[in-house]
Parts: sequence; C-alpha cells; structure tokens
Amino acid sequence: MAGPSTEMARKPRADAVRNRERVLEAAKAVFSAGGSEASLEAVARRAGVGIGTLYRHFPTREALYEAVYRREVEQLGDLAEQLQSAPEPVDALRRWLRANVEFVATKKGMVAALALVAAGSSELHAYSFDRLTKAIGTLLARAVAAGAIRNDISAEDVLRALIGMCYMHDQPGWQTTALRLLDVFVDGLRVQSAGTATGPQESKPARKKASLKPSR
Repeated sequence: MAGPSTEMARKPRADAVRNRERVLEAAKAVFSAGGSEASLEAVARRAGVGIGTLYRHFPTREALYEAVYRREVEQLGDLAEQLQSAPEPVDALRRWLRANVEFVATKKGMVAALALVAAGSSELHAYSFDRLTKAIGTLLARAVAAGAIRNDISAEDVLRALIGMCYMHDQPGWQTTALRLLDVFVDGLRVQSAGTATGPQESKPARKKASLKPSR
C-alpha cells in the first residue's frame, strides 16, 4: 500500500502532465492565430501557467513547436485507428484524408510555424512521414482487402498526393479545390466492375453500327 510520501511524489508528476497538455493545447490555438511569430508569453497566459513552467517543459521555442507538431501527427494517427471500425472502408479513407485538409485549412498559422521546425529536422520529418504513412496504410489495406480499392498504390503514394493537394494552402479558395481533387483521387482508386463501361468503350457500338451502313 502506497504511503503519504509516495502519494506526494505522484501528484507533481500528474500536475506536470496536466500542465504540459494545457501548454500544448494553448500553443496550438496561439500558433494557429499568430504563426511563427506567436508570443510564448501568450501561450503561457492561455494555458494558465507561469512562463517558468512553460520553459521547464519546453526550454526553447523550437522544442514547443516540435512537441505540438508531434502531438498533431499522433492525433491524426489516432483518428486512423478510430476509423478502422467505420462500416465503409473507402469512406473511412476519404474521411481521414479530408481531416488532413481541414487541419491545414483551420490551422494555417500553425502550419506555417511548424513547417519551420519540420524542415530543419530530418528526424522529425522521418517520424511524421512514418507515422502518417502507417495511418494511411491501415485504412488502405482494409479497403484493398474488401476489394474496394485497387492494390497497386502504396501509402506513400497517397501521402504524396495529399501533400500535393494541400501545397497551395495559402491561396484563396484552395480548400474547395483540394477537397474536390481529393474526391476525384479517392474515386479513381476504386476497383471498377468488369461490366462498367468507360467513355471509349461506350463509343464502340456506335462505330460498329456506322460501319454496317451501305456504301454509296
């Protein structure tokens, strides 16, 4: 049975975890609004902690950016796991990809700030690429196993396509375009039934009928 001294030792750790989470949540909001120039003092105020507490957890601005970045990547990974139980595997994949577009759309300031960190850290870039490709891979594999999506595309292919769709995130109206392209992309991955006709195939009967006309 734990004694009073043990309980007292545990409490600071629990408080520290809560404070860290509060700082990360506050940083996400402040960075979203203020981008790479956001004040760390503003983060501390929003989190309800002193600036000293913030620096104990994150000694540099870059350390805080990296922690927020990793947290967001983990949340996207968690979302992929939650979507594993969705009844329609193709819809689950689509919903996860749309969540990424919506993340970029609503967190433009934060995306700009986090890009500075990710670009300067090969380890962080490798981590995020690995975590996101695994997230895609679980959803993609389920759709392929269900016979709903072609099996000749990789998770890396899908991630690169997603990055390309979000590339112009600083341009007006980009989100509408990205979501439309995303739907076209996902629909293009679907396995077509043998009896599904395409444009060129539909024109064949017309050409055959024309060839039966008597020549003059």
